[in-house]
Amino acid sequence: MADLQEEINKRRTFGIVSHPDAGKTTLTEKLLLFGGAIQEAGAVKSNKIKKGATSDFMEIERQRGISVATSVMAFDYRDRKINILDTPGHKDFAEDTFRTLTAVDSVIVVIDVAKGVEAQTERLVEVCRMRKTPIIVFINKMDREGKDGIDLLDEIEEKLGLNVTPLSWPAGMGQRFKGVYNIYKEELLLFSPHGKQVQDDILKISDLSDPILDEKLGSALATELREETEMMTGVYPDFNREDYLNGEVSPVFFGSAINNFGVREILNTLVELAPSPGSRKALQREVSPAENKFSAVVFKIQANMDPSHHDRIAFLRVTSGRFEKGKKLRHVRIKRDVVINNASSFMAAKRDQADSAYAGDILGFHNHGTIQIGDTFTEGEELKFTGIPNFAPELFRRVQLKDPLRAKALQKGLIQLSEEGATQVFRPMINNDLILGAVGVLQFDVVAHRLKNEYNVESLFEPVQVATARWLRFPDAKTEQDFLRKNEANVALDGAEHITYIAPNMVNLQLTMDRWPKVEFMKTREI
Repeated sequence: MADLQEEINKRRTFGIVSHPDAGKTTLTEKLLLFGGAIQEAGAVKSNKIKKGATSDFMEIERQRGISVATSVMAFDYRDRKINILDTPGHKDFAEDTFRTLTAVDSVIVVIDVAKGVEAQTERLVEVCRMRKTPIIVFINKMDREGKDGIDLLDEIEEKLGLNVTPLSWPAGMGQRFKGVYNIYKEELLLFSPHGKQVQDDILKISDLSDPILDEKLGSALATELREETEMMTGVYPDFNREDYLNGEVSPVFFGSAINNFGVREILNTLVELAPSPGSRKALQREVSPAENKFSAVVFKIQANMDPSHHDRIAFLRVTSGRFEKGKKLRHVRIKRDVVINNASSFMAAKRDQADSAYAGDILGFHNHGTIQIGDTFTEGEELKFTGIPNFAPELFRRVQLKDPLRAKALQKGLIQLSEEGATQVFRPMINNDLILGAVGVLQFDVVAHRLKNEYNVESLFEPVQVATARWLRFPDAKTEQDFLRKNEANVALDGAEHITYIAPNMVNLQLTMDRWPKVEFMKTREI
């Protein structure tokens, strides 16, 4: 038992979230670099990735220079097991991020110093706050001109609803940027452009009146740093780890990920301050990570990580106990026992065989169409974990085949891709149409691209008279039969065979809801 608790204490499982282009994937790469997990980071330039960034493994991500799927990376650092989940920043892929946030114990929010808090960041932080997930804020791109630091802290508090405490403060910005003073550790970190930061660039300064500050920064910048730091420590509360762990206060750091600057400090903070895996709520009870019996929940499914094998991988967050290769597990939803001999651990697109895993770790199980997001694997107990959301799509397209003989491959591809949760496929009860629903228009481009490249299916997406979809819940079998008979023109099955109402317009939806007050029309479905 002591060994199990020791392994749990070693784990740090966190997500990285931000608006697109704030530098999230770059920060992820540099954390891997400082953690010794990779030798050379991919450089993102002019929105194209010159050397494919480690965490963006799909072809379309390399072409567009954006992350469209969550990547999982695990490595060891300072006797800790770090699990990073790098999430899509683009709003069209927010669902993948929302679900990923259910699998982490803490979060780093990356903010561009020039752009400040952007809309997508607000949505993601709102989810973190609802779950009381501890947040660290990293203000990136300090080597460029941007917003005043004090104004930025006000903006973070106002727009994100976070209480912040700066644990570091910048000396200058843009061309005047000379470094960052770590208030928490009383250290001055000197900036060297072009990623040349080394350990020798850190000076221990417990008293800011020390003349070495003037020598290293110049008297004007040193005076500015002294005044602003004094004001910061007067206005913001001292850092309290318990408040951070309870999601009540967020430490703020400044740096420049592209230049490797401030990255080691973030990594060290995660090791020292971030939480190890905690308890998870199931419908039946609260599950402690230190329980001897293994349990895990599926939060993501990724099709074709290896396009040559058309494989589907289910990503699981271990919630308790220890996984061992060859262990017999219960797949709770389908009430079937399975023996897992080939689970995977991850380094982005690279997979290794996982012989063991503990609470907080992310595992990959091969999925032959039987595993769904939200599924639970246990050592026999009937557990169902809560809080993994599915959202009603906002945009719809009818899928048309260029080659009618590829109809079977099209349906297979659409259903497999919809298992990932970024898009949803609906099959109307009255015809053979396939309707694709998505939160954002970019998802249709991604699906078309992946159908062609991964399933050899060329397809067109054309407008369809569907405005919204709602999952249905009936009070009894008779109401269900009556409803389906009278509304068959607007009823479809989703990829997981759930009955769905597809409304041609919002007026129709409201009228139908008024006519059937006992039927539940759900915008979100907990998986």
